[in-house]
Amino acid sequence: MALPYTHHYDLSFFALNLKKFGSSHLQPFCCLRCNSSVSSSPFTEKHSLQRYQRDQWVYNNNNQQRPSLSCDDEAASCSVPADSDSIRLNDIALQLPELRKLLQVLKHKRESCGGQVPKNGLGDVFLVGTGPGDPDLLTLKAVKVIQKADLLLYDRLVSNAVLDLVGPDARLLYVGKTAGYHSRTQEEIHELLLSFAEAGATVVRLKGGDPLVFGRGGEEMDFLQQQGIQVKVIPGITAASGISAELGIPLTHRGIANSVRFLTGHSRKGGTDPLFVAENAADPDSTLVVYMGLSTLPSLAQKLIHHGLPPDTPATAVERGTTPQQRMVFAKLKDLAEKIKTAELVSPTLIIIGKVVALSPFWPQSLTEASRLVEV
Repeated sequence: MALPYTHHYDLSFFALNLKKFGSSHLQPFCCLRCNSSVSSSPFTEKHSLQRYQRDQWVYNNNNQQRPSLSCDDEAASCSVPADSDSIRLNDIALQLPELRKLLQVLKHKRESCGGQVPKNGLGDVFLVGTGPGDPDLLTLKAVKVIQKADLLLYDRLVSNAVLDLVGPDARLLYVGKTAGYHSRTQEEIHELLLSFAEAGATVVRLKGGDPLVFGRGGEEMDFLQQQGIQVKVIPGITAASGISAELGIPLTHRGIANSVRFLTGHSRKGGTDPLFVAENAADPDSTLVVYMGLSTLPSLAQKLIHHGLPPDTPATAVERGTTPQQRMVFAKLKDLAEKIKTAELVSPTLIIIGKVVALSPFWPQSLTEASRLVEV
C-alpha cells in the first residue's frame, strides 16, 4: 500500500527516511576516490563519474555540495565510503529539490495540454527490458518508449550504450543496486514511480535483461496497479538467451537437453537458501542457467554433483556478456569455480551448466565433443 499522504508529488517519503538521521548528519561528500581498474565497465557502476554526469540535472540546486570526483585516468567507478547508508541518504537529500521541481513542471505541463491529458490525470509507467548490454538487441518498441519518456529510472545493468539512446529532453535518475550498496531501496523506487505517474508523467523503468526475469518487475507492477496506475511491460532479451546465442550454445537441443531451468544465486534477505533447488536441478538432460551466482557457485556445484550431476558436465561463466568487455571461461563443472577465481571474473557474470555447452565453438574440444553428443 502507498504511504498515507495526500500528495505523493511532494516526495515526502524521502523525508520519512531522512528523519532517522536528522539533517545535521547529512554532510556533502566532497571526494570519492575512483578505481581505474574497472574503468572499462559498460554499465553504470556505483558512484561512477558517468552516473553523476548523466544525472547532473538532479544536483542543480546544490552546486556547492555536488559530489566531486577525483579519478585516475578514465575511471568509471569508485569505492563506497565506509558508512554507505549515510552516503545514500545524503545523496537522496541533495537530489530532493530538483525532483520536487520536476514533479511540479510535469504536472503543470500535463494540466496545460487540454484534451491530451488522460481522464484520470495519471501518467503511464513502462517496465522496459534492455537486454544483456548490446544496444542492438533492444526491441523497436523499447527504443520508441525510451525516446518519448519524461523520466527514466535506470538500474546498474542498463548499459551505457542503451542510455545513449535517451531523448534530449528526458531526465535520467540512477536507482541501481550492487552488493553492499543500494542507491534506492525497493520501496523508495516504488514511491518514485508512483509520484511521477500521479503527476501525469511518462515514466520508464529501465532494467537489464527482461524486467520479469529476476528483475523484480512483478513487484513494481503489482504495487502500481494497486494504486490505479497503468503499467505496460516491454520484454527484453534475458541474459540467458542473449549470452547463450553469443556463445553459440543452444539452451535446448534434441537428444541432448530437453529443458532449461533458470536459477538465482541469491535469495531474499531472510529467505530460503537458493541452493535448495540443487536436488531437483541435478538433471543431466537439462540446461541450468544461474543468474547472480558468482558467490554461491562453489556450494551449488558441490550440491549438484552430490545429487547426481556428473562432475565432468560442461559449464561456462560469462562476464558482461554481449558487450565489448565480455570475458568467459569454460570448464568442467567440478573445475569451474576455480577457473572463475583464477580469471577474476566480476559481476555481472552468467553461468551455464549442461551438455549443450560443449556444442559451443568456444568449448576447447568443441568439434569432437559435439560429434559425440549428436551421435549419442
